[in-house]
Amino acid sequence: MKKQVLSISAAFALVLAGCGAATPKEEPVKSEETSHNDMQGMDHSSDGSIPEGLTEAVKPTYPVGSEAIIETDHMEGMKGATATIVGAFETAAYSINYTPTDGGEKVLDHKWVVHEEIEDPAPAPLDKGAEVTVLADHMEGMEGAKAEIESVEQTTVYMIDYESTTDGEEVQNHKWVVEDELSEK
Repeated sequence: MKKQVLSISAAFALVLAGCGAATPKEEPVKSEETSHNDMQGMDHSSDGSIPEGLTEAVKPTYPVGSEAIIETDHMEGMKGATATIVGAFETAAYSINYTPTDGGEKVLDHKWVVHEEIEDPAPAPLDKGAEVTVLADHMEGMEGAKAEIESVEQTTVYMIDYESTTDGEEVQNHKWVVEDELSEK
């Protein structure tokens, strides 16, 4: 009886294994949306131009010329890199959801666009859920895109230079990281 049960169990296991082998691998479902940190391959440097009306921070935690450790991963290669502070400004920073004007996939939680990079904004800070037109050109297809405010922080924002921890790429004038995304070196 034990041999019969073992034989039936072994046969059943073999059938199941065979079915599994015949089952094709499932392809990952391609999302119609992407998050900010899924945007590898884009140039994250900028020309360093400052939006009109952006106010320099009077006593920023990280003064221009100082260094700090990046504690965020907006893009691959940021987290843990040493940042050199290029600019420090007081403003409202927004995380936004938008569909690129060039037909790309919808971007969720893009961090950060500052108040001065919004077309004809109401007084700062705007509320979560507000619909805006983006003037920033941090990414391809961003400028002119319709966006929804995902989150808001009234804070100091920093423009930084850093070397990517993954490929050694020198990133210059990256816009923006907020104060709590940096730590003392």
